[in-house]
Amino acid sequence: MHWDRLFEDLEGQLASEWEAERAVLDAESERLRIARLDLRSRLRALCRTGADATIDLTNGRRIPVSLQCLGADWVAVSTRGMGAAHGDSTALFLPLAAVSGVATDHGMLLASLDAPPSADIPLRERMTLGFLLRDLARRRVPVHISTRVGDDVHGTIDRAAADHLDLAVHDAGQARLAGAVHGFRIIPFSALVAVRAPGDQLR
Repeated sequence: MHWDRLFEDLEGQLASEWEAERAVLDAESERLRIARLDLRSRLRALCRTGADATIDLTNGRRIPVSLQCLGADWVAVSTRGMGAAHGDSTALFLPLAAVSGVATDHGMLLASLDAPPSADIPLRERMTLGFLLRDLARRRVPVHISTRVGDDVHGTIDRAAADHLDLAVHDAGQARLAGAVHGFRIIPFSALVAVRAPGDQLR
């Protein structure tokens, strides 16, 4: 009986040491995993759940949104409380470089740490901002563009090149007709903060 008690005690000590060592290794493994986690991975997880958030932009604006989908260098959101009173559906495309912060509730913040594996990344995440803007130009979708210097301009994208777009400026609610256009602007992609488009024209 003396030997049984001795070995039971030793086995208990060994099991405790193994458990403590495994806990240390698990904690270190989790720290290393999080150290390799990038912003796109966090946004991908938030987009998959349609998380509500408030996004800070580099032009000083803060906008309440629901995160929708992620591209190669942009995130698409639907605005909350902006146009909703009129039943308007608005899509907002934000270059990742224009996002200076994302506020969301603590539960969603923690959930975003569990980013899905890269094997599950859909094709749309390879689409660049230029690709997206060329599609808006092709379909003549009217847009409202906000820039880093605080300018807001409405019009239709005539073309999107490698790092800039040509915008035909006209009033909201008007079609891009020669008589309605009252100016043209070249806007570098690097100056873009947000591109807003009517959601019903993006289907």
